[in-house]
Amino acid sequence: MSTKRNAIDPDDELLNELQRHSFSYFPAFVRPDNGLVLDSSQPSSPVSIAAVGFALTSYPVAVERGFMKRSVALAHTLRALRFFAAADQTGAVDGVGFKGFFYHFLDPASGRRAWKSELSTIDTAILVNGMLLAAQYFSGSSGTEREVRVLAETVYARVDWRWAQNGGAAIALGWSPEKGFFKQSWRGYNEALLLYVLALGAPEYFVGPDAYAAWTSTFAWRRLYGHEVLYAGPLFIHQFSHVWIDLRGIADAFMATRNADYFENSRRATYVQQQYAIRNPRGFAGYDEHGWGLTATNGPDLGKVKVHGRSHRTFGYRARGAPFGPDDGTLAPWAQIASLPFAPELVLPAIRVLRERDGSGRARYGCHASYNPSMRSGANESMWTSPWHYAINQGPIVVMIENHRTGLVWRLMRDCEPMRSGLLRAGFGGGWLREDPGPESRC
Repeated sequence: MSTKRNAIDPDDELLNELQRHSFSYFPAFVRPDNGLVLDSSQPSSPVSIAAVGFALTSYPVAVERGFMKRSVALAHTLRALRFFAAADQTGAVDGVGFKGFFYHFLDPASGRRAWKSELSTIDTAILVNGMLLAAQYFSGSSGTEREVRVLAETVYARVDWRWAQNGGAAIALGWSPEKGFFKQSWRGYNEALLLYVLALGAPEYFVGPDAYAAWTSTFAWRRLYGHEVLYAGPLFIHQFSHVWIDLRGIADAFMATRNADYFENSRRATYVQQQYAIRNPRGFAGYDEHGWGLTATNGPDLGKVKVHGRSHRTFGYRARGAPFGPDDGTLAPWAQIASLPFAPELVLPAIRVLRERDGSGRARYGCHASYNPSMRSGANESMWTSPWHYAINQGPIVVMIENHRTGLVWRLMRDCEPMRSGLLRAGFGGGWLREDPGPESRC
């Protein structure tokens, strides 16, 4: 009789625990009456529509991992979809949205505009991506699962992407009832790939290929630390579109001429971040082969401080980046973890030492949003750590770990017909786009 037991992969256990704790943010901060999700754990936090998009994407992962019952996930999903499908779309200053888009921040109880926030094109895109993922996952024949699909299609179909072009080619960043369209539009390499694919594949108000061309027209290709890379400093830019879109082995015209794809580009960007931390040109504490991850995150807001005799400015909540900054010594564990699919050989060793690095131990929501080993505060001069957790950090942790482990979200979205159509209209080809989508391709 053999006494040999199946080996337990310690990394698998570590990732499972990290996923479970990170996901627990969403059931803790979802409104049970309307399915809306608080932007952060900070007291009096509003809802953010991106938080809802990440929650809708995380629920299927949680069901498959056993973190949440399918019936509970379906209930949260339906409440959110029903809310947005019925939401005020008059563009009123105290409304919910306009032209199919939604205000960035909403009041948790009423669901109406908070903080005089803008009508956000990118956050609406994140929300819609979450809805389409839910429509793919809840594919059953029951009335409630059919309702998920109908509501997701309804909300997506009424988004007027052409209006958001504001007479030009590129899509505007936002609009407000007080000032109209923002002057800035989505140009240059940023997280807007997920927006343009939706806009190109839309069932009603779809945009033309000129919109995508406007986005790529100002791309900056650089050589950094021996890596040829399409540059963006903050890591989240290299991650957010990959939450939903499987960009492995498919390329648009820009990437095809460079014999690369956006997945490979994100892998290189991850290496650039690590190399920047190893070089540590500003001399911050905690930067090394395991201490890296500059992105948009909360940080200390202490004005100018001295670190090892050198004056540095702190930024509070800011998009930090490498290697050109800004950088005040603040590192974001979630940005490391969300790079797991691109460079597991770098990320897994960093995760293994994370608890000792950021002081989170067995934190309820997985890990601190950010920490700064160079900044000390309090009577005990303890390391600065973010007191709050953010939904747009928690979601990428949950989903990108799963994309690394099983590719669940990528596989579901491959079969989403608007996603495929949007990629093809943007000029993507190769890889899985060559495959026959089959009769079940839909959203």
